[in-house]
Amino acid sequence: MVNYNIFQLISIHIIESLVGTLVLYYAFKKLYERSGKKLYLTPLLAVPVVIGLFLVTMHIPYSTYQEGSQYISLMLQPATVAFAVPLYKFRGVVKEYAVPLIVVIGMGCWVAFLGSMGLAEAIGLSPELVHSIAPRSVTTPLALAASDTLGGDPTITAILVIATGLLGMIMTTMLIKRRHIHNRLLKGMLYGISAHGTGTAKAYEDGPKTGAIASLSMIFMGIMTTIIAPIVSALAGVL
Repeated sequence: MVNYNIFQLISIHIIESLVGTLVLYYAFKKLYERSGKKLYLTPLLAVPVVIGLFLVTMHIPYSTYQEGSQYISLMLQPATVAFAVPLYKFRGVVKEYAVPLIVVIGMGCWVAFLGSMGLAEAIGLSPELVHSIAPRSVTTPLALAASDTLGGDPTITAILVIATGLLGMIMTTMLIKRRHIHNRLLKGMLYGISAHGTGTAKAYEDGPKTGAIASLSMIFMGIMTTIIAPIVSALAGVL
């Protein structure tokens, strides 16, 4: 039996979790494409479920898995910034529909933010939980910043952001199919507003134009939320 020192064990955990996550992602990506893009096989949904079940079944602490997967998480912010590339490419479309985009996305932001707070307060959750839930509809880096400004728990916010992204992507996809929505502008806004980064990734499957609009929606939602958060925090302090 080989005896590993602590540094070797840490290195093994990092390699296993990092490589395992990437292998699972590409495996489900192939399955998703070959299945005719069945929603339940999308890597965005299937991979977290499989990894979660594996960790629970094998009694592996999440902190052990996170030692390697954190390097994937570090790419989240650069990936979010990279969404600006197709946005620039379709800047003509953005200019043409600037007013409806701003109005619809702005309304979506207010409804998501204040609606979440109102529902949380209505069922009697603590102020910390209310403030943790409020920014759940925007991409993770901006949601964590807004949660911290409001006095929420960033860890809870991060979990809710992931759940919102997955559920929003699933429900938006079902809505688009059921209502036979073909307008790429509308599809992009629906994905970007309801499911932030997860929805934007799904929107790119429909085409670069849909993805660019989803990117704009996600970015504008994030900006609006970071503006709203300190205002709500200040009002809460006064009231």
